[in-house]
Amino acid sequence: MSNGSILTKAEMERLAALYRDGLLEDTLPFWINHSPDMEQGGFFFGLNRDGSVVSTDKYMWTHGRFVWLLSTVYSSVEARPEWLELARHGVDFIRRHGFDSDGRMFFSVTRDGRPLRKRRYLFTESFATIALAAFAKAAGDDRAAQQALDLFKLMIRYHTTPGLLDPKVNPKVRPGKGLAMPMILISTAQVLRETVDDPVCVEWIERSIEEIERDFVKPEFDAVLELVGPGGEFIDSFEGRLLCPGHAIEAGWFILREAKRRDDAALRKLGLAILDCSWRKGWDDEYGGFVYYSDAKGLPCTEYAHDMKLWWPHNEGIIGALLAYQLTGDEKYAQWHRDAHDWAYARFPDPEHGEWYGYLHRDGSVSIPLKGNNWKGPFHLPRMQLLCWRLLEEMQG
Repeated sequence: MSNGSILTKAEMERLAALYRDGLLEDTLPFWINHSPDMEQGGFFFGLNRDGSVVSTDKYMWTHGRFVWLLSTVYSSVEARPEWLELARHGVDFIRRHGFDSDGRMFFSVTRDGRPLRKRRYLFTESFATIALAAFAKAAGDDRAAQQALDLFKLMIRYHTTPGLLDPKVNPKVRPGKGLAMPMILISTAQVLRETVDDPVCVEWIERSIEEIERDFVKPEFDAVLELVGPGGEFIDSFEGRLLCPGHAIEAGWFILREAKRRDDAALRKLGLAILDCSWRKGWDDEYGGFVYYSDAKGLPCTEYAHDMKLWWPHNEGIIGALLAYQLTGDEKYAQWHRDAHDWAYARFPDPEHGEWYGYLHRDGSVSIPLKGNNWKGPFHLPRMQLLCWRLLEEMQG
């Protein structure tokens, strides 16, 4: 694969070491050293550039993401007892303070676990599902495995039962549905499947992929829409034209991962099509990097942060392009991987305090030096480092 390629054997060895060492010697130590609250449980995620705590409110979805990471590296990299114990520390806090009486989860709580906010979305439940599933696998915890399955089924019930979740927009006037749910259901079910052998996992992977292809992929716009009508109808408004290239690229590589597992040519074609159009819509030809939002018709975008460069779309682009190259050998994807990697690694990493900045201006200058908040935590970056390290090892044979 590497003959005459940008990704020569030497380059793959260099990148694999960069991703591995970045994960094990930078990203993980940053969060392990600064995030745990050993007095009142759980983790702090409101961290300044140097890791100092700037907010003690705690975010349940980020707890789920960190527990998933710690459990996954314990199972797949090295069985370090401190990783498993820190994962258990997070699971204990989630179990004590994460759930409301209806079985759904709080988005944020105070330092001591009193509920602050509960959102209309099911993403906190999705990240708790993958946390519990990965912890169950790492710790041999049957209770956690059952909790993960039960929580996933609760997500499905709320997702498929009209009226259980408060709508964002009046559904009698403008019914709609978002890309985020089928996208997250694919990934959640893929992780759950590694621990729990239940047909609901494959069912929802297949249903969600079919829904994305049928309703959200729009060749007429060369785009994957974030919001459509109930049957995939185009909604010609700010929200209906909104594109989030990072989200779509993420959905694309989730589908490519399924294609790889099944050796399925049709799924591979779909995942590549999503990656291709989303890259074209998201890559900034003038300054480089991925913009946060764009408009399907090329009209002005309503989101004020539309041209900012955030860490996580770059993480998703690096994964997506490398996986696409592994599956196809197409040099276009090797070049895309290099473009995204080089742009991101020249700007996001903090050489003084470690980890990555999360928020850059369009030109790549730092907008805010925070390392963590209610959205950014130990997930997209370490997942990219782990997956790309492993992909490059596979590609070297």
